[in-house]
Amino acid sequence: MRATLLYAADDVRVEDVADPKIQNPTDAVVRIVLSCICGSDLWPYKSLPPSDQPRRMGHEFLGVVEETGSEVRGFEPGDVVVAPFVWADNTCVYCREGLQTSCLNGGGWGVNGVDGGQGQAARVPYADGTLVKLPVGEDSELLPDLLTLSDILCTGYHAARTAGVEGGDSVAVIGDGAVGLAAVMSAKLLGAERIVLMGRHTQRTDLGRDFGATDVVAERGDEGIAKVRELTGGEGAHKVLECVGLKDALVQSFGVVRDGGTISRVGVPQSADVPFGVGDFMRNITLTGGVAPARAYIEELMPHILSGALRPGRVFDRTVALDDISDGYRAMNDREALKVLVRP
Repeated sequence: MRATLLYAADDVRVEDVADPKIQNPTDAVVRIVLSCICGSDLWPYKSLPPSDQPRRMGHEFLGVVEETGSEVRGFEPGDVVVAPFVWADNTCVYCREGLQTSCLNGGGWGVNGVDGGQGQAARVPYADGTLVKLPVGEDSELLPDLLTLSDILCTGYHAARTAGVEGGDSVAVIGDGAVGLAAVMSAKLLGAERIVLMGRHTQRTDLGRDFGATDVVAERGDEGIAKVRELTGGEGAHKVLECVGLKDALVQSFGVVRDGGTISRVGVPQSADVPFGVGDFMRNITLTGGVAPARAYIEELMPHILSGALRPGRVFDRTVALDDISDGYRAMNDREALKVLVRP
């Protein structure tokens, strides 16, 4: 089959690799119908040192079950399924607590002999625990929306949930990427009264308004902080959802949160420095967030997509064939595309 390999920064190739096969009785093989490029894929795309051991890419996909191992009970060939961005048995102590990202037997796509999501097919370990069946056909127009359950919608929702967003809250969302827009959508779903999206890419912030943002602040630094405080009666936002991962975004978050408020950071951290000093400690700021256990949220969020209430697939503004995926990486890296859909 064909699959995406990253050899070094700016060096993405699609090459022939071994077809996936059942290796364990709990495996399934899924033919991938849709996948996509994630903002977190851009970090290694910009920085990976050259290697003769390329990295298998992709962690978001949905497709059709082709084959199942002898112990798989929940799926059969022909089922349309979505895979969360990590695989898990969904039975260990952490999984039972809704923390599948810490599964004692789980792992990530594209490492340790497991296929990546940007290819024509993938072996899925612990298929019963990992996959979620979709009540649609493989030609459904909802597939792009349902693909967001693999990562971005659940990550944005995780930001809002861990922040404790509730009815009447003011919420500031830092970042107008796909996860930031999903966070806007999620804050609205949970009842936020005012949602301020901090971003400066007009096409993206316009979509954010459609998703529920009541205000957009393009300014950054002290000017941006002052603008958010002005919009929130001088106090700052009750909840701040940090969806970028850079230190500057976290500094901005502390600037716009009100005393006693909560910051949830779900952007993959690109710095170990956390600017949480005595001043913020004295303001009783709560810092939370972390990697989203997407598997815990998929069945909760799916009905909103099936009903048409949420259309998160609108974040996909470019589609490429698998063999042209390098163009998709370049477009996202150059900010020419918000999120790229890949059709194998």
